[in-house]
Amino acid sequence: MTNRHFAVRWTMIAIAVASGAVAQQPRLPPLKRQAGADAVVKEHMAAINACDWKRILAQDPANVEIFSPDGALARGREAVGAMFAQVVKPFQEGGICGLKFTVEHTQKVGDTLNVQWRADAPFLAAPYRGADAYETKDGLMQAQVTTFKRDDVKTK
Repeated sequence: MTNRHFAVRWTMIAIAVASGAVAQQPRLPPLKRQAGADAVVKEHMAAINACDWKRILAQDPANVEIFSPDGALARGREAVGAMFAQVVKPFQEGGICGLKFTVEHTQKVGDTLNVQWRADAPFLAAPYRGADAYETKDGLMQAQVTTFKRDDVKTK
């Protein structure tokens, strides 16, 4: 199977899994606004490192969008909630729990933070590096564009 066909098939599977997860995910938490763009990203990174689904979603308004590699898009709070319900599973179960993300460089442009980060874990063969753009508005996470591809993370 070519890489393009594999990517399309994986994206279709991910959307199907995320759609099924909407019915199984916990109730969406109330919104919790942060003091500004820097605080939004700091809380997002802390919530990701804690694998805390409620903390992640507490920053996401109804019209949030997450843009992932290969054209995958989670649009709206319900879809983003379903996506993160899969993300906050243990690494051995296909999630990212167990990875520790550390910010290496940040560029702020208005209410958007462009972040270069590193993921580490004892079970990784080498640190995994990537970058995200976090667009914030009114103390919430309006959109995220990420380079993260879990399949590219190399384990020992």
